[in-house]
Amino acid sequence: MTAWFTDGTVFAVILALTLAEAAGLILWHQRTGRGLGVLDVIFQLAAGACLLLAAWLALRGANAGFVGLSLAAAGVAHLLDLRRRLKR
Repeated sequence: MTAWFTDGTVFAVILALTLAEAAGLILWHQRTGRGLGVLDVIFQLAAGACLLLAAWLALRGANAGFVGLSLAAAGVAHLLDLRRRLKR
């Protein structure tokens, strides 16, 4: 179990679950008209997904530019999410 954390597998699993959650929420909204809209789901989950990606990349020893790009994407997604929420 410790290997899941030291080799970054846990981040990949959580990222996959986050993507599955996004797909499920979008599909549910499209079929029922209930729940969060597509952009709301994307912006809300994108920030966390990008943070997970940055942590996974850093743990795997990826180029610092890719880690920084993932962190920047997380910040942009977070700001877009806040902007949508504050407009309501």
